[in-house]
Amino acid sequence: MGGIGEDGTVPGLRTAAGWPSHEAQLSEDAVRVFRWVSDQGSCDAGTLGATLGLPESRAASAVATLTELLLLRRLPGDPDQFVAMAPDAALAALVAPREAGLRRQLAEIDRLRAELSLLAPFYAEGRRQWQERAPLTEITDLKTVVGMITEATMRCRKEVRTCHPGGGRSPALLEQAFVQDRDMLRRGIRMRTLYQHTARYHLPTQEYARRMTDEGAEIRTLSELFGRMVAFDGETVFIPHQDDLDAAIVIQEPSTVSYLCATFDHAWSLAEPYQPAWTESSARDEVKQAIVRLLAEGMKDEMVARRLGMSLRTCRKHIAEIMEQLGAASRFQAGYLARVQSSGPASATTGGA
Repeated sequence: MGGIGEDGTVPGLRTAAGWPSHEAQLSEDAVRVFRWVSDQGSCDAGTLGATLGLPESRAASAVATLTELLLLRRLPGDPDQFVAMAPDAALAALVAPREAGLRRQLAEIDRLRAELSLLAPFYAEGRRQWQERAPLTEITDLKTVVGMITEATMRCRKEVRTCHPGGGRSPALLEQAFVQDRDMLRRGIRMRTLYQHTARYHLPTQEYARRMTDEGAEIRTLSELFGRMVAFDGETVFIPHQDDLDAAIVIQEPSTVSYLCATFDHAWSLAEPYQPAWTESSARDEVKQAIVRLLAEGMKDEMVARRLGMSLRTCRKHIAEIMEQLGAASRFQAGYLARVQSSGPASATTGGA
């Protein structure tokens, strides 16, 4: 029986911890061999294959599996003879050490849970005092920022408001956000999210919005947003740091938090429900109106694109369409003409004078 060691196993089959490897699974051949050896009392490894009409390789594999599972044992002094062992005894020998290890691990988990739970009141009291002392905190470490947002997500009880200026976030960030957001929604948390109209063009955002609205989230868009923020329960607000992309400002001063949440609610009342297809919708008209207004203020194309969360190429395409519709020779003239038209005949006459 080539391939079977002196202890009756195939070298490398048993794992280092003594637990049967994934290869040691009972096959039809192994069951057949075990039944035959149990009936006969023992078997000769050299003639087992021929006796049962099995190819030598299959017979060797069956013997190796049974030996690995402690169901066959080689007779001392006779390396070719195997005897069957009681399955109950084999199971006890295999499982008992593993069960003991699991019990030790569970005991360690219980110990850690008990010890760390003792610290929870100290942390809660420290957080309360910290909030009283520091209504506005600058966090400059990105990992700390992420950890604090994750903690706020887990502690959220009622509602989260999120505002995301720009044309759309990366697929990786959206997927990471979806997991946390879905968990909050399933806890009964209300979730309202604001994007700019240009996010309707962004395919990953379209998919994210579809999945989130299916879970119960509310998503709306507006041509311009006041800034990026995340507010939890009307108590804690995260806003980006002005000079450091990896930093954030955490605000817990009640009046400031209330003001920011009211600003969000006002923008929300003006926004439109998210729809991925909007080429001829009022949202598209609102974007063009915003472009006209910003041009009339003398903003350059790059600044307009940044304010409205769109690419420079898309912005210039809109500007070209606006200039053609108004018959304007310059961007500033387009903004002026659009403003005159929207002001009515009286203003137009005054402006012409």
